[in-house]
Amino acid sequence: MTSVGTVRLGAQTFHNNIGDGPISRQTFLYGKGSGPRSQIAALRDQCIAFHVTPICKMGSRRARGYQKKNAVKKVLSKRSTPVDVESLGMEGGKVVSEQEFESENDTQHQGSGDQISSNTREHYRVASNTEEQHEATSSTEEKAPAHDISVDDEIKLVKDDPSVLSSTVVDFLSTGSAADQNFVKTMEDLMSKVKDAEKNILSLNQARMQNLEQLEQTLRENEALKEQVNVLKLRLEEADIRLKTADQEKSKIKLLEQEVEMLKEKEEINALSNDDDGDHISLSEHMKAMESESVKLAAVDVELKRFKIENETLHKEIKFLQNELANASKEVKFLEQLKQERNSLQKKLAESQGKVAEANSMALELAKLKLEKQIERENPKRIETSGPSLNNTEEYSNKVSKDSINDLESLVLKLESDNEILKKVQAENEELRTQIQLLEQSLVDSDALIRSQLESYQSEVETLYSSLENLKAEKVAHSEESRVVHVPWELWSHILTFIDKLLLEKKLSLSESAALREMAWRQELKIRDVFVTQKGQPDEDIVSGLLELLKAKKRPGMHIVHIAAEMAPVAKVGGLGDVVTGLGRAFQKEGHLVEIVLPKYDCMDYSRINNLEAVSVGLDSYFDGCTFKNKIWTGIVEGLPVYFIEPEHPSRFFWRRKIYGEGDDFKRFTYFSRAALQLVVQAGKRPDIIHCHDWHTAAVAPLYWDVYVPQGLDSARIAFTCHNFEYQGAEDPVALASCGLDPERMHQPDRMQDNFIQNRINLLKGGIVFSNIVTTVSPTYAQEVRNIEGGKGLHLTLTAQAHKFFGILNGIDTEVWNPASDLLISHQYSAEDIDGKAANKEALRSALRLSGTVLDSDRPIVGCITRLVPQKGVHLIRHAIFRTLEQGGQFILLGSSPIDQIQREFEALSQQFNEHPHIRLILKYDEALSHSIYAGADIFIVPSIFEPCGLTQMIAMRYGAIPVARKTGGLNDSVFDVDDETIPQQIRNGFTFAGMHEKDLESALDRAMNYFMHRKEWWQELVKKAMMMDFSWNNSANQYAELYARAIARARTRF
Repeated sequence: MTSVGTVRLGAQTFHNNIGDGPISRQTFLYGKGSGPRSQIAALRDQCIAFHVTPICKMGSRRARGYQKKNAVKKVLSKRSTPVDVESLGMEGGKVVSEQEFESENDTQHQGSGDQISSNTREHYRVASNTEEQHEATSSTEEKAPAHDISVDDEIKLVKDDPSVLSSTVVDFLSTGSAADQNFVKTMEDLMSKVKDAEKNILSLNQARMQNLEQLEQTLRENEALKEQVNVLKLRLEEADIRLKTADQEKSKIKLLEQEVEMLKEKEEINALSNDDDGDHISLSEHMKAMESESVKLAAVDVELKRFKIENETLHKEIKFLQNELANASKEVKFLEQLKQERNSLQKKLAESQGKVAEANSMALELAKLKLEKQIERENPKRIETSGPSLNNTEEYSNKVSKDSINDLESLVLKLESDNEILKKVQAENEELRTQIQLLEQSLVDSDALIRSQLESYQSEVETLYSSLENLKAEKVAHSEESRVVHVPWELWSHILTFIDKLLLEKKLSLSESAALREMAWRQELKIRDVFVTQKGQPDEDIVSGLLELLKAKKRPGMHIVHIAAEMAPVAKVGGLGDVVTGLGRAFQKEGHLVEIVLPKYDCMDYSRINNLEAVSVGLDSYFDGCTFKNKIWTGIVEGLPVYFIEPEHPSRFFWRRKIYGEGDDFKRFTYFSRAALQLVVQAGKRPDIIHCHDWHTAAVAPLYWDVYVPQGLDSARIAFTCHNFEYQGAEDPVALASCGLDPERMHQPDRMQDNFIQNRINLLKGGIVFSNIVTTVSPTYAQEVRNIEGGKGLHLTLTAQAHKFFGILNGIDTEVWNPASDLLISHQYSAEDIDGKAANKEALRSALRLSGTVLDSDRPIVGCITRLVPQKGVHLIRHAIFRTLEQGGQFILLGSSPIDQIQREFEALSQQFNEHPHIRLILKYDEALSHSIYAGADIFIVPSIFEPCGLTQMIAMRYGAIPVARKTGGLNDSVFDVDDETIPQQIRNGFTFAGMHEKDLESALDRAMNYFMHRKEWWQELVKKAMMMDFSWNNSANQYAELYARAIARARTRF
């Protein structure tokens, strides 16, 4: 039998599963809220099956004539307390309060509307057992008649119409006890509340429909507003185009005005020359002297050119004579051969003459024999009477005579042939003698000609040298100067700073110091000699020696003053410091005067500063309505003269143990900008270019035009370089008043008002607007910052100032970063001989305790040197570590993070790979180790999300480490993919990828490692090509020099 507790528990379970509030018919059938109908339907069916089925069985039993009232009384009579609403939560004989029951039930059914709690199942089991026991007892008393409605039909009826459930429960309980009657009453009240809740739900649905209609109306209005915004954007673009056109027209008008002013100035000069005859005469005399000097110099140049031409002609003649001499030597050798042949012929001739003499003697003997034979013929009788002995003698003599005659005849024939040969040889010998005589005479003539020409050439050379010496002497006499090449730059920089020291101490006047500074700038021997000879003497003696040297001089180049917050290697945070030093040294080598002005930080590397000394006279500068003292220090850094400003301000601006990152950075660097310009004025400098960098010194530009030009400092043009548009120096406009600028005047849209937050000023924008030249550190970055994302709000300003905005790729100091002379690496090497790179690779493995067995010889080392910040692609660096390990390589990371979370994350990775044979993470910066990594790495990754320029990829290629870089900013201007067919073959030097995801990095890194492992010879050629790429400052300095010259030539822009 289904007890009241079971019904109550089922209702409560259904209530918890459906949710809070009354249950309407729609909620019961289709579920509440916006959940899936399938889940609500399943929940509904389960609740019906669990809680309704016993009641339907009860109805079936009643139809069979079973009386429930007595059974209920029997069950309730066993309870120790009356059954009321509070005790309907009884479970297994335990009485619980309604609140405890509900909380327990909530706990049982939390998060699982389609499950039944174990307690509920136990309660149902107890109730069912009680019902079955009572049914078994009742079955013996009476039997119920059959009923025509089955249990399944009744369950189906309840499922179709839940109201049947309520009537069934009420009918059942109406036959119960008084407690059951109370429960019926309670259920009726609950049903009435359910109906009220249904009405409330209907009203809430109507309100919801109204809200939906209002939402749709709002969305339509939003779309209309978006269309209006698009129209306004188009109008704004049109206005920008018109503004550009107007600016161009305005610039043309200004140029015309400048030409008119120049014409007026010429007219004024003519008028003054008419009024002042003396000045006119002196000017004309000076012009005539200059013309005569120019004519002399032109004549000297012509003569020098003539001498050069004659020298070239003589060189050609000497080469011709040398060729003739070589031919003559060959003929002499031929004559020697002929002499040898003549000697051999003479020997043959002597032999022939001996044979002739022998033949003559034999001929005499033959004549004698013939004579004797004739005598014998004339006396035959005497022969006949001589007897038999005479006959024998005659026969013997005849035989002998015949043999002798034959021999003599053959000898005569041979002698005749030899005579003929001898005659021929004698004739040839005579001819040879004649030829030898002719050749000897020719040789003598050639020697005489060569000697005469050599003597003539030597005389002409001597004449040329004497002429050149005369020209040098005339030039020295004319200019009274001589430049020393071998004197180090440190000495000249020391002389320049000493002159400024004397000026600030008022031992030299402005004009005297300017003249002496130009002499030092030109590196004249005289001023060098004064300092060398009077070294250690009092300043007064040095001053007296210097004053004797003063004469009017002409500047040999430009005078450039850099005002910056960083300078490598003494105060370096990022690439800014490298640019200031590298660019300054490049211009200094070209003969320009370069000076640097820096704050005197307490955290500088003072060991890299030479001749650091304080100036005894301080510098006064304005700030916050007061005048503050500043101590000026001079020193030499990398051969450049540097002036350090140490403010005597209560805030101790630059004694913070760090360069950036203070809450009052705006105040610190605006103070420094004002003091730096004051130093230029007080030192009497008249620079051609004042170059400031980033937002820290961007205030120099408006201060120069608004404060110092009216005071007479009007010689310079302002160049401004932004190294990273991420940092802009925004502040309240009132803060500008501290350095002397007018906040109201500067807080304008076309001046320094921030483009996004209009109640603030933007120092970086001020530097752009008030400078004559604006540059950034690569051409690609210059394009990227002209859009909304890259410009960080300044894209419209850069577009408006496009006529003076340029992107110039930074360079590296090829003397510092040179593997052929780098003392910080174990083995020096070059592009011509790269064997030392393999030795550095082994040394790096040994130093970092990486595996270096024979099996590891084919493993590439992938290096990465960077600051671990999001800009540098930290997630890609992390992925590259594991990817390198998967592909069989070794990975080395050098760098740290200012962000604690990133630093901790990589510290955990470092600990994880602490003893790994192929991974090493060094989470700090080590200058010496960085050189070793560049020299030992095969591949170098630079996966920056954005990179204005980047120097590590250039240094890596300088050391033969092939870069894998993302195509952004300066990386896109310096790394070109080896597989990109659109790029010329001769400049392909690395591997690139465009995306920001790990798969994009994998593609480029896998290609690089595959080429390294399987194309050894090709990789070696790629290394040589990368090492020969020119990333020096020469190209960049030439571009800056061109911009400087154009800015100096243009008329000053009025703001």
